[in-house]
Amino acid sequence: MITTRRLPSDKPVHISLSLDDLTELNIPDDFIPNVYLQLDQHLQPLQPCLNSKESILVFQQHCRIAEEYHKVQKEIALLQERKKQLIAELDQDDKDQLNATHLTQEYQQLAEENHSLTTYHLQCREHLEKLQVLLQQQQGSS
Repeated sequence: MITTRRLPSDKPVHISLSLDDLTELNIPDDFIPNVYLQLDQHLQPLQPCLNSKESILVFQQHCRIAEEYHKVQKEIALLQERKKQLIAELDQDDKDQLNATHLTQEYQQLAEENHSLTTYHLQCREHLEKLQVLLQQQQGSS
């Protein structure tokens, strides 16, 4: 219900309507979009003056802008979530790359060690063969 009272003319007057007031005035439900109710109060369009077509048009335009704002906010949230996923994937790729580098270095070190040990094994075998020949020569001369 809207109440009126006379105020002194030297003071500014602020008029506000609540959604309850609008439903009392028999405004159709589709006149106020759902997105309107989901916005922060400071972003909600001001109620239109129902006697003014221009006021209603401005309100409808504001509601359309609010719907677009809501869509953009939703898209931003989705993009931020995707960004988090991509950052996590990038971090995992970095870890995998670091691990691959470490494994490559370890492989090279083991390959060098294997080569060194193979060379040492051949040298030991040659030395053993020489010792066996010397031993046979000593046994043959005695």
